[in-house]
Amino acid sequence: MDTFLIIIAIVLLLGGIAGCIIPFLPGPPLAYGSLVLLQISSYKPFSENFLVIWALVTVTIVIADYYIPIWGTKKFGGTKGGVWGATIGLILGIFFFPPLGLIIGPFIGAFIGEMLNNQDSNKAIRSAIGSFIGFVAGTVMKLGISIVMGYYFFTALW
Repeated sequence: MDTFLIIIAIVLLLGGIAGCIIPFLPGPPLAYGSLVLLQISSYKPFSENFLVIWALVTVTIVIADYYIPIWGTKKFGGTKGGVWGATIGLILGIFFFPPLGLIIGPFIGAFIGEMLNNQDSNKAIRSAIGSFIGFVAGTVMKLGISIVMGYYFFTALW
């Protein structure tokens, strides 16, 4: 049974790392699932506090991943129109153009939101770039967290 759990956990971990780049896979939650499966096995390498802390980190990262592109829009001078556009673009991108919509949805949404807010195209592009940079920052953050979970997984396994 341990072998089965470990194989499934490794698949989850690899899927979690891939999910940090592939938008339709929930990267950090899958990576966290690998830690839980290893804990369910007879190895039981982690404390309850460790698992609770990593659960909180995972939830925080998932929430932040949706907020960071919006923050990037604001940071690059976007107005409320750009922020709303990035938010709406993110939501529409997720549902209508997955997986690429997660990347370009906030960018296009921020641009359209700024243009509707009577901003010049240069400011609209700057706001959209902020949204894209926010997306990249969120991806790097998710990838880093998932790799750290992978480190804990493999050091506990061996």
